[in-house]
Amino acid sequence: MRKVDELHAVTLAGIAERLTSGLPKNAVVVDVGSGTGGMSAAFASALDRRGGGKLLLVDAVPELLAVAAEAAGRQAGSSSVSIDTVRADIAEAKLHEMVPSAQLVWAAGMVHHLPDQQSGVESLVRALSGGGVLALAEGGLENHCLPWDLGVGEPGFERRLLAARDIWFREMRAAMPGVVRMPYGWNVALSRAGLVDVGSFSVPFDHPAPPTQAVRAYVLNRIQHLVETVGDRLTAEDVGVAERLLDPNDSEYIGQREDLYLLGTYTVHFGRLP
Repeated sequence: MRKVDELHAVTLAGIAERLTSGLPKNAVVVDVGSGTGGMSAAFASALDRRGGGKLLLVDAVPELLAVAAEAAGRQAGSSSVSIDTVRADIAEAKLHEMVPSAQLVWAAGMVHHLPDQQSGVESLVRALSGGGVLALAEGGLENHCLPWDLGVGEPGFERRLLAARDIWFREMRAAMPGVVRMPYGWNVALSRAGLVDVGSFSVPFDHPAPPTQAVRAYVLNRIQHLVETVGDRLTAEDVGVAERLLDPNDSEYIGQREDLYLLGTYTVHFGRLP
């Protein structure tokens, strides 16, 4: 997760700058599902340049909170940016009872995991002060990192992995206790939660071939994670291909390829509480 943060640091910094540009002085920013702190650090830096503020990091895993707070603290320096952590599972906790009213609430890749996504959006909205903004990083274009024809197995291996992952995710959601479908887009969800001035923007991240060591490590971890997640849904041939691609001793090991890359987007949906 920290390697991904490093790869996306420039992209995250631009998003943080855009989202904080209209905030009042000494704003309260809440990073929900802060993970290893990539966006937390970006917000700390943006608030630092604006003269200060309060940054609250929310996550259910204490080890992640510690790492995120450290990352944010390095960017806040000795400025007037105060950083606090809140250990909470947003699927169960009432965020507005745990944090002060915020001028900005950020949640990246988190709400789509909740059984009731619309209710999750509404819960985040309740943590806003009047005029505050909720920003969700959800959707966007899928990351791609492998050539279509790898020279082993049938072409299109990565696309089959992603297709299998989509089926896995659909079935995983269907099996959640209390799951509620949300058959509309995130902009509609934000509007239904009472927000106005709803919109979105997308920011690409593009690391072209030949890969840096960071990109190479990202691709290896991503493909390994996808295979571990959906391996039982692959054909026997694709299972064999995966084993060869991930074996450092095999001639087809993708860690040796010079045509790896990383291309995708962050899509941010936002709205303001009247």
